[in-house]
Amino acid sequence: MLFSGLFDQNSRNTASHRFSLIAGPCSIESYELFLKIAQEVKKHGATALRGGIFKMRTHSAAFQGLGGEAIEIVKQVKREVNLPFVSEITDPRQITLLAEVVDVFQVGARNMHNYELLKELGKLQKPVLLKRGLAAYLDEFLAASEYLLKAGNTQVILCERGIRSFERSTRNTLDLSAVPYLQQRTHLPVIVDPSHGTGVRSLIPAMCWAAAAAGADGLMVEVHPNPSEALSDGDQALTIEDFKEMVPKLSRVLHAVNGPALREPHYSPKETSQWMN
Repeated sequence: MLFSGLFDQNSRNTASHRFSLIAGPCSIESYELFLKIAQEVKKHGATALRGGIFKMRTHSAAFQGLGGEAIEIVKQVKREVNLPFVSEITDPRQITLLAEVVDVFQVGARNMHNYELLKELGKLQKPVLLKRGLAAYLDEFLAASEYLLKAGNTQVILCERGIRSFERSTRNTLDLSAVPYLQQRTHLPVIVDPSHGTGVRSLIPAMCWAAAAAGADGLMVEVHPNPSEALSDGDQALTIEDFKEMVPKLSRVLHAVNGPALREPHYSPKETSQWMN
């Protein structure tokens, strides 16, 4: 069992509640690179590892992920770093393959309205991290989560990742008011993805701190040792040094708002049916 108390409606006001920090590359590119990133983010405070196996891209010529080739890479890296793994699913036909290594299924913004996918994931006993659609009202976001809940999966995590607006200086407009709004209307944990939310590396640390101050239950950020060489979304990836520098202030923000400190990473492969402790 991974992150304490986040599925307890009353846990946000208790000492058992823990803040979750998910970090890793946008896409898995190779064993060596994924292992290096995993080791570094764990060392500097990550409680879960992210990495894209299948990627939904706007342009068909863009890197789509390694697909099934990445499964063995993930298995090896998980054995090395002992962290739970979060990855996006883009098609119900991927469930059996990804279930081998994925501890938390991520539903990306483009699939928030893919109700058939949500229904299938709702039948599983693994947690689902549901991202807000790029133009979705918050009430539509909550309605999408109901597809998972009504199908029987109570381990649902909501993720604010920015919405498309008239503003062009950032990739998306990160709506931090979504955090308290969603928390007031559901018991589900609410995390924030400032990488997609801004698309601008220099803005990500400040938005991480702001999300924590707004009461988010966790963060998901992209990290790459050489963002300029990343095969996908390099502009929105923190360097390892950026990540290392961001975490101590994050802990201070959490302490300042009477939140918990970052938990010590702990994971057992036997606990894949649980996302939170």
